[in-house]
Order: sequence, then structure tokens, then C-alpha cells
Amino acid sequence: MARPQTDLEAGREQLLDIATAMIEERGNGALTMTELAALAGMSPANLYRYFESKEAVIEAIAGRWFAPKVAIMEEVVASDLPPRRKMYEFYARRFALIRGMWERDPVVFQTYCDVGEEHFEVVRSYVDLGDHYLGEIVAEAMADGHFAGLEIDEAISLINQMVAPYVNIGLMGLIMPKLSEEKLARIVDAVFDGLSAVDRGARAVTGLRAA
Repeated sequence: MARPQTDLEAGREQLLDIATAMIEERGNGALTMTELAALAGMSPANLYRYFESKEAVIEAIAGRWFAPKVAIMEEVVASDLPPRRKMYEFYARRFALIRGMWERDPVVFQTYCDVGEEHFEVVRSYVDLGDHYLGEIVAEAMADGHFAGLEIDEAISLINQMVAPYVNIGLMGLIMPKLSEEKLARIVDAVFDGLSAVDRGARAVTGLRAA
């Protein structure tokens, strides 16, 4: 007889608690299905009823880690804030959440950075989801007359480059003390006040040259 879904879900959550503790204490390399089964007090065969591979465990851990960040994005995008405020909240609320993790334990924070880098193919779907939601904010801003002459994808790419320190956790960990909501607000204001396809003279017409 198949196990009730709630039983399976409870078992998965318990295993994820154990796997997360293993990674936080000893890094991603410490996570093996054999040791996870041993720490959970079950046979490897029983473990595979819950997760078919180590990669599946990593995907579930990533889903748990990203869940509150995704919830923030969905809540902000669905709000009735104007686009400028919406973009600030979109980044600031996630930044505040991630900074809190860094403040609680910078070593564990770096461990998650390492895991994300090693398994970027798992993380990529969440990066793409962030771009999707950012695109909705950009589209609203364009309807109000911002980002003249740019396509949505162009605007997303440029904005991503400007706000990278507030969303890229690897970069964030290196310069966290220099980041703040006040600086982020100025970046968002600069985006809304100046980002467009208009050539204002920064790019030379004959190539680079010394002053």
C-alpha cells in the first residue's frame, strides 16, 4: 500500500532537516545518501523512497532555501505599489532577509554560497523566476513612460547588472558591510530617473582614448 502523502511529506522534511544540518556543519561534500540514511536511522533502500538521488535532496534543500524569497517576489509583484516603490521592495526585502542570514552565521552563509555555485543548474530556475517577476515590474514602469527605447529584456539585463550586489549571494558575502537599503534606494532611483536607450554622450564615437 502506498504511504499517505502527509507521511511522505513529513519524512522528507525530517530528512531535509538532517541533510541541511550536515551541509551547514561540514559542507556539501559531507552529504552522501549512505550517511544521510545512517543519521536518519533508516536503510539506504528506505531513504530512496523519499529521494531518488543526492541531486534530488539538493533540489529540495534549494527549494526550501528559496521559498521565502519567492514568496517576497510574488507578494511585491501582486501589490498595488507604483513601479519605483515596487522595484525597491522587490530587492530590499530579499536583501534584508539574506543579510540576516549572513549576520547570524557568516560561515554557514558562505557554505550555502559554495553549494549554490557547485549546483548552479539547480539555482538557475530561481534566477530565471526572478527575471520573470522583474520583467513584470519593468513592463509596468514602461507603461508609465520609463526606460524609453529599451526592450524589456534589455532593461532586465541592465538592471540586473546594477543591482547584482543585492541579489548575488556570492558577491553579497564579499561586500556585505558596504551594502545598505539606503544605497539600494539610490540605485533604484537612478534606474528610474536615467535608464533608457538615449545616447547621452558617455560612449565615444571614435573609440576609447586617454584624457
